[in-house]
Amino acid sequence: MKNIVVCYKWLRDEADIRVDERTRELDLEKAKYKLNEYDRNAIEAGVQIKNATGGNLVGVTFGPNAGQSAKDALSRGLDSVVYVDAGAALADADSRTTAAVLVALVRRLGEVEAVLCSEGSSDEYAQQTGARLAAMLGFPSVSFVSSLAPEGGAYKLGRKLDDGVEHVETAGPVVISVTPDVNTPPIPSVKQILGAKKKPATEVKVGDLGLSEAEYAPQFVTVDVLAPVAERKRLRMNPEGVSLADAAASLVKRLAADGVL
Repeated sequence: MKNIVVCYKWLRDEADIRVDERTRELDLEKAKYKLNEYDRNAIEAGVQIKNATGGNLVGVTFGPNAGQSAKDALSRGLDSVVYVDAGAALADADSRTTAAVLVALVRRLGEVEAVLCSEGSSDEYAQQTGARLAAMLGFPSVSFVSSLAPEGGAYKLGRKLDDGVEHVETAGPVVISVTPDVNTPPIPSVKQILGAKKKPATEVKVGDLGLSEAEYAPQFVTVDVLAPVAERKRLRMNPEGVSLADAAASLVKRLAADGVL
């Protein structure tokens, strides 16, 4: 049976991240994990392909606490999940490392008809995973896909560009990177959430992937991540109770002097 693969990411919920006002460093202590919101569209695209053509829908993921993602991902329509937990040895994984691990997982599955992923993740949005996957697998790559229709053993795709939509058609195997407007992912029902517990989630150790250390060693190192500084001038236009007209004129002059106008 052919496999339809969806790559997704389990990441920190940005709503839980706090900032140390003194150092500007991010406080992740209370930040819970969640399924990357953009990847929900990729999973739904995989579900639609499976419903139209059949096949086995597999989710693959790599990252910290990846095993915790299984219940949520499986409740959204995946048949199974295969994951690699990024322990201390892969804590500094970059896009190259991530792609290398995901490719190794995909190759373990056998015949693959399509690999789906989102255009980026909500934490880094590097937009590199799809292209790297295609290059490493030797598959065609179609990015910025905003419409997808399996038809006659091929895929009719609409690519959202700056000045319009490009329509392309390709057969599998192919890597497809979707945008958020490709579909509207439904909220899993109680039945789907309970059913997810019965679906298989398999952990694969890094040492079982057949990769050398050089193949997954990161080449990009993040030195630190700091919150942006918002400088405010806190100027009052009518400190002495001047008229609104004079205050407005003063504001226009200041904006013009700052190059805003």
